[in-house]
Amino acid sequence: PSFLAKTEEQSQRWRLNYIQNFLERDIAALGFDIAPQHMRRLWMMLAHYHGNLVNYAELSRSLQLSEPTIRRYIDILAGTYMVRLLPAWHENISKRQIKTPKIYLRDSGLLHTLLGIDATQVRLHPKTGASWEGFAIEQTLHTLRATPESCFFWATQHQAELDLLIVPFGGKRQGFEMKYTDAPRVTRAMHSALQDLSLESLTIIIPGQEQFRLQERVHVIGLERLVQQYTL
Repeated sequence: PSFLAKTEEQSQRWRLNYIQNFLERDIAALGFDIAPQHMRRLWMMLAHYHGNLVNYAELSRSLQLSEPTIRRYIDILAGTYMVRLLPAWHENISKRQIKTPKIYLRDSGLLHTLLGIDATQVRLHPKTGASWEGFAIEQTLHTLRATPESCFFWATQHQAELDLLIVPFGGKRQGFEMKYTDAPRVTRAMHSALQDLSLESLTIIIPGQEQFRLQERVHVIGLERLVQQYTL
């Protein structure tokens, strides 16, 4: 109903009602005794963390709730498909690696509502890149039918990073970078990921229908074309 609404106002109203019903009715129906205002404040804060590492201690201080309570609430949001906790991949290499998970709101419309922006403001907002990253990750995982236990991100203390790493059981590693641009380039971080993780390929996903190769093992594809290729 939100996507098919005739006006932005109707779409926004539906999403606001959805958020209210989820907080006041659905969580209680699932058997959780949680004050709706606490979960709402956390959910709104997580919208600003979208695409970043989860800082449980900072959330605990900001919301004046214990860290175990914050973890429990986030687990509930993850279990009800509102957020995705993307675990960090780490292995025995010489570089110091990040081990804290990243967090994303799984529905872009709800993300924008919680950020207080509408469709006309998305491309001008500071979270535009992070919004695209989360949307592209969700669509890629769905399109490739990747299992949750095979999906990670990777980052080091020296700023090498990979948005999405898929490690299928017994299969070859595939890396993905989500870039909100029409002119992507190979970065030093991508070179590090290719080498350190022994990737079979690294795919840069951008908006649109483009598809081309940047260099050996590095390809660019528009998200729309990716979805079409795997659904035909």
